[in-house]
Amino acid sequence: MQRLYDFIRRHPSWVDACWAVLLVVVTLLTFAGQHGQRSIPLSVLVLLGLGCVVALRRRSPERVLLLAIVLGVAQLALGVQVFVGDFALLVAVYTAASQGARWSSRLALVGAFLAAPLAELRWPTRTAGTSEAIFFTGILMVPFVLAWVMGDSLRTRRAYFAHLEERAARLEREREAQAKVAVAAERARIARELHDVVAHNVSVMVVQADGAAYVLDGSPDQARTALETISATGRQALAEMRRLLGVLRTGEPREAGEYVPQPDVDQMNELIEQVRGAGLPVDFRIEGAVRQLPRGVELTAYRIVQEALTNTRKHGGPDAGASVRLVYFDDGLGLLIEDDGRGAPTALTTDRGADGAGHGLIGMRERVGMVGGTLDAGPRPGGGFRISALLPLKTT
Repeated sequence: MQRLYDFIRRHPSWVDACWAVLLVVVTLLTFAGQHGQRSIPLSVLVLLGLGCVVALRRRSPERVLLLAIVLGVAQLALGVQVFVGDFALLVAVYTAASQGARWSSRLALVGAFLAAPLAELRWPTRTAGTSEAIFFTGILMVPFVLAWVMGDSLRTRRAYFAHLEERAARLEREREAQAKVAVAAERARIARELHDVVAHNVSVMVVQADGAAYVLDGSPDQARTALETISATGRQALAEMRRLLGVLRTGEPREAGEYVPQPDVDQMNELIEQVRGAGLPVDFRIEGAVRQLPRGVELTAYRIVQEALTNTRKHGGPDAGASVRLVYFDDGLGLLIEDDGRGAPTALTTDRGADGAGHGLIGMRERVGMVGGTLDAGPRPGGGFRISALLPLKTT
């Protein structure tokens, strides 16, 4: 039985052809008692046309409906009755309503209402009065109207399911797009973190290594101090890299203590001391009422100061100094980082970072934008470089 169902689903046209043959054969059997009537040849021709209506209904519902209308009008004009064969007219109405174009569905509905009255006018019920004729006409009209209603209901159901499928596909595409955006945002965040870690810590290590090489012969103690700073900075860089790799790792979760927490404002003093130890004088001040900050704001503030001081150390010149101010406003945290060096080169002021690869000020602006803040960066009128940012605070 399952094979039969599978065959029917795979070959619907063959099924229609079988129904057409069955309809023609059954109708021809009803002609057996009508020998000698002139209308039989015409009836057979009309019957064959109705068989084509059933057999070809799926290929072109609109043309099949027009053929059915022509055959119905021919029966009325020639006075030909095919009895059982007229079942094909119901099939044409149903097919047009369920599969045809909208205009063919409306035409089928009109035909469904007109078929029975026209048949009653052509072959009136002689023994019935007007009320009986109207009653019989209504009875004959019911199958045609029901065929149209069933076909239109199937069309509506198919359209509904198609809408659900299209909606599901659209939602899936939106989810994929959102996933791609999330991946891109995460990659950008990790790129910013890597840039900040590498640019800052490696620049400190380079400065200390150059200093150690310079004083190695004349002042071994200073060289030893520089090497210790290099070692501490390298360990810090490794710890930060380990934290970033922990974010990327997709295996089994590690212990909470294995990953280093992200830096925040509380670690700003350590950052300033590290920069001072690398040879850059920094004046650090905090103004306003210190309060708890959202984690995103703390990380953003730390990274902005870190990147700004890294840029100063690289581009400010050997005698440059810097000042860092954190100002707590009622509704935001202000940052002002200035240096008195020769200023950043043109490439840096056009959103190229300390590494010359375009990640410095771009990364700052991205970080500030993520917390809804504003950032302004550019050369100072009297020389040097200035970066100011305002990060909005949220109650925590």
